[in-house]
Amino acid sequence: MGLADLPPLREVIAAHGLNAKKTLGQNFLTDTNLLDRIARIPGLTADSCVYEVGPGPGGLTRALLRTGASVVAVERDDRALPALADLAAAADGRLTVVGDDAMAVDPRALVGDGAHIVANLPYNIGTALFTGWLDSPAWPPWWASLTLMFQREVAQRIIAAPGSDAYGRLSVLAQWRSTPGIAMTVPARAFVPAPKVESAVVHLVPCEPVSPATPARLAALTAAAFGQRRKMLRASVRGLPGALEALEAEGIRPEARAETVPVEAFAKAAARLG
Repeated sequence: MGLADLPPLREVIAAHGLNAKKTLGQNFLTDTNLLDRIARIPGLTADSCVYEVGPGPGGLTRALLRTGASVVAVERDDRALPALADLAAAADGRLTVVGDDAMAVDPRALVGDGAHIVANLPYNIGTALFTGWLDSPAWPPWWASLTLMFQREVAQRIIAAPGSDAYGRLSVLAQWRSTPGIAMTVPARAFVPAPKVESAVVHLVPCEPVSPATPARLAALTAAAFGQRRKMLRASVRGLPGALEALEAEGIRPEARAETVPVEAFAKAAARLG
Protein backbone atom coordinates (compact mmCIF):
# COMPACT_ATOMS: atom_id res chain seq x y z
CA MET A 1 0.00 0.00 0.00
CA GLY A 2 1.35 3.44 -0.96
CA LEU A 3 0.47 6.95 0.17
CA ALA A 4 -2.28 7.23 -2.45
CA ASP A 5 -3.99 4.15 -1.02
CA LEU A 6 -4.37 5.51 2.51
CA PRO A 7 -7.92 6.26 3.74
CA PRO A 8 -9.02 9.92 4.02
CA LEU A 9 -7.73 11.72 7.08
CA ARG A 10 -11.17 12.13 8.64
CA GLU A 11 -11.64 8.35 8.48
CA VAL A 12 -8.28 7.86 10.18
CA ILE A 13 -9.25 10.27 12.95
CA ALA A 14 -12.55 8.45 13.50
CA ALA A 15 -11.06 4.95 13.30
CA HIS A 16 -8.42 5.69 15.93
CA GLY A 17 -10.62 7.83 18.19
CA LEU A 18 -8.36 10.83 17.75
CA ASN A 19 -10.56 13.51 19.21
CA ALA A 20 -8.30 16.56 19.63
CA LYS A 21 -7.17 17.17 23.20
CA LYS A 22 -7.14 20.72 24.48
CA THR A 23 -4.50 19.78 27.05
CA LEU A 24 -2.14 18.92 24.17
CA GLY A 25 -2.97 22.06 22.19
CA GLN A 26 -4.35 19.94 19.33
CA ASN A 27 -6.34 21.18 16.34
CA PHE A 28 -6.13 18.91 13.29
CA LEU A 29 -5.93 20.39 9.79
CA THR A 30 -7.63 18.09 7.30
CA ASP A 31 -7.90 20.14 4.08
CA THR A 32 -5.57 18.44 1.58
CA ASN A 33 -5.16 21.54 -0.60
CA LEU A 34 -4.12 23.69 2.37
CA LEU A 35 -1.77 20.99 3.64
CA ASP A 36 -0.09 20.72 0.24
CA ARG A 37 0.32 24.51 0.10
CA ILE A 38 2.08 24.48 3.47
CA ALA A 39 4.35 21.62 2.42
CA ARG A 40 5.42 23.55 -0.69
CA ILE A 41 6.50 26.69 1.21
CA PRO A 42 10.08 25.61 2.12
CA GLY A 43 10.85 24.32 -1.39
CA LEU A 44 11.45 20.71 -0.42
CA THR A 45 13.00 18.15 -2.77
CA ALA A 46 13.70 14.43 -2.66
CA ASP A 47 17.00 15.26 -0.95
CA SER A 48 15.35 17.25 1.85
CA CYS A 49 14.91 16.10 5.42
CA VAL A 50 12.06 17.52 7.50
CA TYR A 51 11.57 17.64 11.26
CA GLU A 52 7.88 17.77 12.21
CA VAL A 53 6.42 18.33 15.68
CA GLY A 54 2.99 17.05 16.68
CA PRO A 55 1.85 15.31 13.48
CA GLY A 56 -1.29 13.96 15.15
CA PRO A 57 -3.14 11.80 12.58
CA GLY A 58 -0.55 12.72 9.93
CA GLY A 59 -2.25 15.20 7.61
CA LEU A 60 0.73 17.52 7.20
CA THR A 61 3.04 14.51 7.28
CA ARG A 62 1.32 13.09 4.21
CA ALA A 63 1.71 16.40 2.39
CA LEU A 64 5.41 16.59 3.28
CA LEU A 65 5.95 13.05 2.04
CA ARG A 66 4.20 13.91 -1.22
CA THR A 67 7.01 16.40 -1.93
CA GLY A 68 9.47 13.49 -1.97
CA ALA A 69 11.21 14.58 1.25
CA SER A 70 12.04 12.35 4.21
CA VAL A 71 10.36 13.17 7.52
CA VAL A 72 11.18 12.64 11.20
CA ALA A 73 8.00 13.26 13.21
CA VAL A 74 7.85 13.57 17.01
CA GLU A 75 4.48 12.81 18.61
CA ARG A 76 3.78 12.58 22.35
CA ASP A 77 0.14 11.46 22.00
CA ASP A 78 0.23 7.66 22.14
CA ARG A 79 -3.24 7.49 20.54
CA ALA A 80 -1.81 8.81 17.28
CA LEU A 81 1.08 6.35 17.02
CA PRO A 82 -0.88 3.49 15.36
CA ALA A 83 -2.15 5.83 12.63
CA LEU A 84 1.37 7.17 12.10
CA ALA A 85 2.71 3.61 11.96
CA ASP A 86 0.31 2.91 9.08
CA LEU A 87 1.56 6.05 7.36
CA ALA A 88 5.19 5.02 7.88
CA ALA A 89 4.46 1.63 6.36
CA ALA A 90 3.13 3.36 3.24
CA ALA A 91 6.01 5.84 3.02
CA ASP A 92 8.67 3.50 1.69
CA GLY A 93 11.17 4.21 4.47
CA ARG A 94 10.88 8.01 4.27
CA LEU A 95 9.05 8.48 7.60
CA THR A 96 10.48 7.94 11.07
CA VAL A 97 8.09 8.38 13.98
CA VAL A 98 9.45 9.19 17.44
CA GLY A 99 7.01 8.73 20.29
CA ASP A 100 8.24 11.40 22.67
CA ASP A 101 7.77 14.96 23.93
CA ALA A 102 9.19 17.54 21.51
CA MET A 103 10.26 19.65 24.49
CA ALA A 104 12.49 16.80 25.68
CA VAL A 105 14.19 15.53 22.51
CA ASP A 106 17.26 16.81 20.67
CA PRO A 107 16.00 17.47 17.11
CA ARG A 108 19.48 17.98 15.70
CA ALA A 109 20.48 14.52 16.89
CA LEU A 110 17.38 13.08 15.19
CA VAL A 111 17.64 14.78 11.78
CA GLY A 112 21.16 16.19 11.44
CA ASP A 113 22.24 19.52 9.98
CA GLY A 114 20.39 21.17 7.12
CA ALA A 115 16.92 19.90 7.96
CA HIS A 116 13.79 21.97 7.46
CA ILE A 117 11.43 22.30 10.40
CA VAL A 118 7.79 22.23 9.31
CA ALA A 119 4.98 21.92 11.83
CA ASN A 120 1.46 22.80 12.83
CA LEU A 121 2.74 23.52 16.32
CA PRO A 122 0.62 22.62 19.34
CA TYR A 123 -0.69 25.94 20.67
CA ASN A 124 0.48 25.30 24.22
CA ILE A 125 4.20 24.84 23.41
CA GLY A 126 4.58 26.56 20.04
CA THR A 127 6.26 29.75 21.23
CA ALA A 128 8.62 27.89 23.57
CA LEU A 129 9.77 25.60 20.76
CA PHE A 130 10.16 28.52 18.36
CA THR A 131 12.32 30.61 20.68
CA GLY A 132 14.38 27.54 21.49
CA TRP A 133 15.18 27.05 17.78
CA LEU A 134 16.18 30.71 17.55
CA ASP A 135 18.46 30.44 20.61
CA SER A 136 21.37 28.64 18.97
CA PRO A 137 24.71 30.15 20.13
CA ALA A 138 26.22 29.21 16.75
CA TRP A 139 24.84 30.86 13.61
CA PRO A 140 23.82 29.84 10.96
CA PRO A 141 21.84 27.27 12.95
CA TRP A 142 21.57 23.54 12.27
CA TRP A 143 18.18 23.99 10.57
CA ALA A 144 17.77 25.39 7.04
CA SER A 145 14.33 26.98 7.48
CA LEU A 146 11.31 27.12 9.76
CA THR A 147 7.78 26.81 8.39
CA LEU A 148 5.46 26.97 11.39
CA MET A 149 1.78 27.46 12.00
CA PHE A 150 0.82 29.73 14.89
CA GLN A 151 -2.24 31.55 16.07
CA ARG A 152 -2.45 34.56 13.77
CA GLU A 153 -1.81 36.94 16.65
CA VAL A 154 1.50 35.21 17.44
CA ALA A 155 2.49 35.23 13.76
CA GLN A 156 1.87 38.96 13.59
CA ARG A 157 4.08 39.50 16.64
CA ILE A 158 6.92 37.62 14.94
CA ILE A 159 6.94 39.89 11.87
CA ALA A 160 5.89 43.15 13.56
CA ALA A 161 7.80 46.38 12.90
CA PRO A 162 8.86 48.89 15.60
CA GLY A 163 6.08 51.27 16.56
CA SER A 164 3.26 48.78 16.06
CA ASP A 165 1.20 47.33 18.89
CA ALA A 166 2.33 43.81 17.96
CA TYR A 167 6.05 44.65 18.13
CA GLY A 168 7.73 43.07 21.12
CA ARG A 169 10.31 40.67 22.43
CA LEU A 170 9.33 37.92 20.00
CA SER A 171 9.73 40.32 17.06
CA VAL A 172 13.27 41.24 18.10
CA LEU A 173 14.38 37.66 18.75
CA ALA A 174 13.00 36.51 15.39
CA GLN A 175 14.30 39.41 13.29
CA TRP A 176 17.74 39.79 14.85
CA ARG A 177 19.35 37.13 12.66
CA SER A 178 16.60 35.69 10.48
CA THR A 179 14.06 36.89 7.95
CA PRO A 180 10.47 35.97 8.85
CA GLY A 181 7.33 36.44 6.81
CA ILE A 182 3.73 35.24 6.86
CA ALA A 183 3.41 32.79 3.98
CA MET A 184 -0.34 32.18 4.28
CA THR A 185 -3.28 32.45 6.64
CA VAL A 186 -5.54 29.54 7.56
CA PRO A 187 -9.20 30.04 8.57
CA ALA A 188 -10.45 28.50 11.79
CA ARG A 189 -13.03 26.41 9.91
CA ALA A 190 -10.25 24.39 8.26
CA PHE A 191 -9.44 22.68 11.57
CA VAL A 192 -11.05 19.87 13.54
CA PRO A 193 -12.18 21.12 15.98
CA ALA A 194 -12.31 24.71 14.80
CA PRO A 195 -10.33 27.00 17.14
CA LYS A 196 -11.66 30.39 18.16
CA VAL A 197 -8.93 32.23 16.24
CA GLU A 198 -7.43 32.21 12.76
CA SER A 199 -3.97 30.77 12.19
CA ALA A 200 -1.05 31.80 10.00
CA VAL A 201 2.02 30.03 8.65
CA VAL A 202 5.31 31.82 9.26
CA HIS A 203 8.29 30.99 7.05
CA LEU A 204 11.68 31.98 8.40
CA VAL A 205 15.20 31.62 7.03
CA PRO A 206 18.44 32.48 8.83
CA CYS A 207 20.43 35.52 7.74
CA GLU A 208 23.53 37.44 8.81
CA PRO A 209 23.02 38.84 12.35
CA VAL A 210 22.78 42.61 12.62
CA SER A 211 25.21 42.47 15.57
CA PRO A 212 27.38 39.91 17.39
CA ALA A 213 25.17 39.86 20.48
CA THR A 214 24.65 36.55 22.27
CA PRO A 215 21.14 35.08 22.54
CA ALA A 216 21.33 35.22 26.34
CA ARG A 217 22.18 38.94 26.42
CA LEU A 218 19.54 39.86 23.88
CA ALA A 219 16.97 37.78 25.73
CA ALA A 220 17.82 39.52 29.01
CA LEU A 221 17.65 42.99 27.48
CA THR A 222 14.37 42.45 25.67
CA ALA A 223 12.81 40.74 28.69
CA ALA A 224 13.61 43.79 30.78
CA ALA A 225 12.58 46.34 28.14
CA PHE A 226 9.27 44.72 27.21
CA GLY A 227 8.46 43.44 30.69
CA GLN A 228 7.05 46.89 31.41
CA ARG A 229 6.51 48.06 27.85
CA ARG A 230 4.37 51.07 28.74
CA LYS A 231 7.12 52.53 30.90
CA MET A 232 10.06 54.55 29.69
CA LEU A 233 13.28 52.60 29.25
CA ARG A 234 14.90 54.43 32.17
CA ALA A 235 12.40 52.61 34.38
CA SER A 236 11.92 49.31 32.56
CA VAL A 237 15.61 48.34 32.19
CA ARG A 238 16.97 49.83 35.41
CA GLY A 239 17.28 46.36 36.95
CA LEU A 240 19.69 45.21 34.23
CA PRO A 241 23.19 46.62 34.85
CA GLY A 242 24.55 48.62 31.91
CA ALA A 243 21.39 48.32 29.82
CA LEU A 244 20.38 51.97 29.78
CA GLU A 245 23.92 53.09 28.97
CA ALA A 246 24.17 50.52 26.16
CA LEU A 247 20.91 51.73 24.63
CA GLU A 248 21.98 55.37 24.92
CA ALA A 249 25.22 54.49 23.09
CA GLU A 250 23.01 53.38 20.19
CA GLY A 251 21.16 56.68 20.14
CA ILE A 252 18.13 55.52 22.13
CA ARG A 253 16.90 58.11 24.62
CA PRO A 254 16.00 57.05 28.19
CA GLU A 255 12.52 58.54 27.66
CA ALA A 256 11.81 56.14 24.77
CA ARG A 257 9.59 53.11 25.16
CA ALA A 258 10.59 49.61 24.13
CA GLU A 259 8.12 49.34 21.24
CA THR A 260 9.87 52.22 19.44
CA VAL A 261 13.38 50.73 19.55
CA PRO A 262 14.54 49.09 16.27
CA VAL A 263 15.76 45.50 16.22
CA GLU A 264 19.27 46.60 15.25
CA ALA A 265 19.53 48.96 18.23
CA PHE A 266 18.45 46.26 20.65
CA ALA A 267 20.94 43.80 19.17
CA LYS A 268 23.85 46.24 19.20
CA ALA A 269 23.03 47.34 22.73
CA ALA A 270 22.91 43.73 23.86
CA ALA A 271 26.39 43.19 22.40
CA ARG A 272 27.66 45.95 24.71
CA LEU A 273 26.43 44.25 27.87
CA GLY A 274 29.04 42.57 30.02
